[in-house]
Amino acid sequence: RLLIYMLTVKNKPTNKKLVITGVSFLSTGAGGWSPLSSDRYQWLEVDLGGRTRITAVATQGRYGSSDWQTSYLLIFSDTGHNWRQYRQEGSIEAFLGNSNADSVVQHKLQHPVIARYVRLIPLDWNPNGRIGLRLETYGCPYNSDVVSFSGLSSLLYRLTPRPTQTSGESISLKFKALKNSGILLHAEGQNQHRLTLELEDGKLLLLLRKGTTLSPDNQHLVSLSSLLDDQHWHHVAVEHHNNHLNLTVDKSTVWIQIPARFSHWDHDQVSVGAEQGIGSQRAKRNFHGCLENLVYNGLNLVDLAEQKDQRGNVTFSCGEPVFVAMTFAGPQSFLWLPGGTDPSSVGLSVGLQFRTWNKAGLLLTFDLPKQSGAVWWYLSKARLHLQIHKPGRAPLELSTGSGLNDGQWHSVDLVSGRGHLTITVDGDESTAAHVSPSFPIIAGGQLFFGGCPSESSGQECMNPFKAFQGCMRLLTVDNQPVDLIKVQQRLMGNYSHLQIDMCDIIDRCSPSHCEHEGSCSQSWTTFHCNCSGSGYTGATCHSSIYEQSCEAYKLNGNTSGFYHIDVDGSGPVRPQLVYCDMTEHQTWTVIQHNNSDLTRVRASPGGNQYSAHFEYASDEDQLAAIIGQSEHCEQELTYHCRKSRILNSAEGSPVSWWVGGPGGGHVQTYWGGASAGSQRCGCSLQQNCVDPKHHCNCDADRNEWSSDSGLLTHKETLPVRSLVLGDVQRSGSESAYKVGSLRCYGDSKSNSRAFFDKETSYLHFPTFHGELSADISFLFKTTSSSGVFLENLGIKDFIRIELSSSTEVLFSFDVGNGPLGVSVKADFPLNDDRWHRVQAERNVKEASLRIDELPVATQEAPADGHIHLQLNSQLFIGGTASRQKGFRGCIRSLQLNGVTLDLEERANITPGVRAGCPGHCSTYGSLCQNQGQCVDGTRSFSCDCSGSPHSGAFCHREVSASFKPGTSVSFKDLNVWPSSSLRAENIWLSFRTSQSPALLLYISSDHRESLALLLNKQGHNSDKEKLLDFSEPGGAQKYKDFNPFYEAFLSLFFADSDDLDPELSRLASLGFTGCLSSVLFNSISPLKAALLHPNSSSVSITGSLVQYSCGSTSTNQNAAETTHHLSVGTGQPLVNAIRSDSALIGGGIAVVIFVTLSALAVMARFLYRRKGSSQSQEGKTVKPEDSPELPFSSQTSSQNGPTENQKEYFI
Repeated sequence: RLLIYMLTVKNKPTNKKLVITGVSFLSTGAGGWSPLSSDRYQWLEVDLGGRTRITAVATQGRYGSSDWQTSYLLIFSDTGHNWRQYRQEGSIEAFLGNSNADSVVQHKLQHPVIARYVRLIPLDWNPNGRIGLRLETYGCPYNSDVVSFSGLSSLLYRLTPRPTQTSGESISLKFKALKNSGILLHAEGQNQHRLTLELEDGKLLLLLRKGTTLSPDNQHLVSLSSLLDDQHWHHVAVEHHNNHLNLTVDKSTVWIQIPARFSHWDHDQVSVGAEQGIGSQRAKRNFHGCLENLVYNGLNLVDLAEQKDQRGNVTFSCGEPVFVAMTFAGPQSFLWLPGGTDPSSVGLSVGLQFRTWNKAGLLLTFDLPKQSGAVWWYLSKARLHLQIHKPGRAPLELSTGSGLNDGQWHSVDLVSGRGHLTITVDGDESTAAHVSPSFPIIAGGQLFFGGCPSESSGQECMNPFKAFQGCMRLLTVDNQPVDLIKVQQRLMGNYSHLQIDMCDIIDRCSPSHCEHEGSCSQSWTTFHCNCSGSGYTGATCHSSIYEQSCEAYKLNGNTSGFYHIDVDGSGPVRPQLVYCDMTEHQTWTVIQHNNSDLTRVRASPGGNQYSAHFEYASDEDQLAAIIGQSEHCEQELTYHCRKSRILNSAEGSPVSWWVGGPGGGHVQTYWGGASAGSQRCGCSLQQNCVDPKHHCNCDADRNEWSSDSGLLTHKETLPVRSLVLGDVQRSGSESAYKVGSLRCYGDSKSNSRAFFDKETSYLHFPTFHGELSADISFLFKTTSSSGVFLENLGIKDFIRIELSSSTEVLFSFDVGNGPLGVSVKADFPLNDDRWHRVQAERNVKEASLRIDELPVATQEAPADGHIHLQLNSQLFIGGTASRQKGFRGCIRSLQLNGVTLDLEERANITPGVRAGCPGHCSTYGSLCQNQGQCVDGTRSFSCDCSGSPHSGAFCHREVSASFKPGTSVSFKDLNVWPSSSLRAENIWLSFRTSQSPALLLYISSDHRESLALLLNKQGHNSDKEKLLDFSEPGGAQKYKDFNPFYEAFLSLFFADSDDLDPELSRLASLGFTGCLSSVLFNSISPLKAALLHPNSSSVSITGSLVQYSCGSTSTNQNAAETTHHLSVGTGQPLVNAIRSDSALIGGGIAVVIFVTLSALAVMARFLYRRKGSSQSQEGKTVKPEDSPELPFSSQTSSQNGPTENQKEYFI
């Protein structure tokens, strides 16, 4: 079965074509190779006669037959042992073969292979024939300069003439390691700069050092790749230019920005294979293996050493020992060997080396003689265990070692004899586990490594543990090495699903597919990403768990507070904590710094200037991202001065300035309120400076206090990074400054939207590049039942998201493994003309799709399939290239891998598509509370609170005030009194007071009609409070039970009028103490107008009216300020600003109300008409005795402010 056939070579001008033809192994066959048995244990091996750079292979079936292979593997070797499997895209093993005997199928290798031996292993073949093959291999000769190091040898080079300091260097080499650690190369110079390339546990380390100490500040370390001790050639390249460095190992490259102190190299000494030189302070292992084509700054060091005959202990060839390994690739893999045949044996010894990523797996099992028990040697929780089961006896158990699933080679030994048994890991006797069994431990006849045969095989083997997946080598039984080549040739033992003479281990975490600093762990077949603490989620930690803006939190119904935002979604900018200030008109993103308070300037002795530096809570890239995407940004800059100038000086140059802008910023000489570059203050533009000769108030240099203040709004100069004040040392100079937080609103792109009014209309953008990770998110609304949202095509690959039915969205794609799809079906219509959110992601592990808040649907990727999504056409939005199945409706906030597409810009120049989408209130209108009205905008919505007694972004914030005796509010508006057609008056207010009786509200009209709302103290026999609904004057009074626990707004209001009934006037003269909130009479909010617009002509305020949070006197002293600790991703603020807490009031204060119901106050109404002198006495002012329902009492109870004993009411 084993063929080693030397091919003849036909020379061509550009390459070498290696051909095998006419080889027959069947007596009746012709024109190709066909083995006697057609199974997966056959191969064709080709010796190319020397190391060759192989670029392609081609196959045909056997001539004139029905024999061909349909898929196959390719493995390569330099020595005929230790084979290496070729993988496409790092994971695809199989090559597609032939579909008939005549056609030629060629595969160009994505990465050329350098090897002497090629082995083709058929996997599948024509089911109506046999394996049949004709093979062509394409390549060219490969020449190299090689040097071998024994682990004790090294080379030393002194570079003369000595090089000058350079900002660019390059190092290139190939190595084959026999040990997992050792110095490859060390370079140093006179300026104490050192560079070291070394292997450590199979990983490549690049260490840059400055100086002779090993402190962290004096060194910079980079690590890349792993499993580099596999006895295969690996390529390393280092390219350095200024403070940039590229490190490449095989196909992986990392770009590194190095600190400036490491950027200039002047190496004049290079040691290879060991660290030699002045700075050699560490005991590091020398390199054991071979180096090839070592080039340092264009100088071939191996060739140089060979020319100068610097042999020493090195040899200029690469000889290596033969270690035949085997790979247990799956749960069906096992190796069976015969046990010891000496019946007089009293013991057993077994040794082997293994490497794996799995924490568990069977290494060896065998039965004791005469079926008297069984032994299992296995891994569990990455430790080595031994279990011995013998009927009638307690099981014997041993364990030792730890972390044995790290992918490194570990040696394990089991030795038993003469009443003693030992298991050892890595030859460490100090950690060996021992036991003294009372019976001999010897093999009864068969040894099974890695697993057991299937039950149908008839062999007695039981494995209660997981099968081993990994590599083994250097097997010994009773101190005799096992010849695995004989096993491969079926001359000894038996095996199944083994790959012999190769260790096919893959490090799926190098390079790691886990993004955003997610940690990678792996098993033999897959990898896992731990995203904890990263701020991202998903199979590869790709998608952010936070919203991208404060506006997005607002659309979720959140109010002002601290939130994490991730401005570029899955992009490289990290999440950041900001304050979201959600007002009625704008949603502000507020980034704080270390000093936003008004700060008095205190000049330092001997200094001519005062400087202040501002550190922001966000990193530089976060600041740049927020400022760049915002429509508007501003920052307050205020300077209070007394004989302290800003811009004017005798020399004509500014005496004060500030530094702002991206990076380190630039000097700015304009002040708040002025335009950028104007070298003026705001008063100059407004033409109201105190001295017209100067452009700033402070430049008047007066002895009285003055100020220059305003907002800096030029985004290119923000944020303010430092402030320098130069006129602070003169006698009599005094000053103070304030630099406010950075505030931004609006998103110039993320809310971009487009309306598609035809199925044939679409927008197109450049090709989407999401080879390994692709996330797509957008919102849509439509009345159509189907349509394609997005499509991008490649030659074979594609990606598409579509509304497949009125209740289902489908995400489909193909990366070369065949079309795959994942869909989400909703139990509600998606074509309801409301906004719905789509989030799709595809990565190397899985695809996922989520609609609104429905559960995420996922589709796993094939374990060893294609992983790169290769697209080449334009990206179509709202349609397809065929102009069929287009989408009709609105799409907004479309983002691909964190990058927002400007739909409106494209829509403005595309027929059939309109920029903007109306109709936000159909989706978000319910967020407006307390009679607030939703108002649609082109990009968002707002809540109109003009008809609500509340304020805030969602009309959710109480407007309340504290009253003292002598305080009153009058609101005069001719349009307040309703028309005669109105059947009822609506009064809504909440109050808190300990005073009774009291006049709360008085309303009168030009028609001498009036209405009064009174709080009256009655007897203590009432256990309920009455809520009065006042009908039209003269109509019936309707009482409704009022439950104080229903809702508790803690406030009071008192209104006064000069035209009061005498008894009401007497009551009003007593004054009022309490708190009022949310006053509404029909559509008028008088208290809100008084507090928010006190200068309005309709508002008249008597006494001191203080805005006050009525809930702040709760027995809970922390009620005014609450901190929420919630799981990230619920959309709730982490820390809320100081606020009144209605819910807290309802739960806490209302309990106080209930307890004090013995002193219950009954609300009453006083309604009367004044009809003029011509009417009868019945129409005159109602006296107290004429109105038994209003029994006034002159007793009052008032205090200077709200107390815990005050009662709370909601009307």
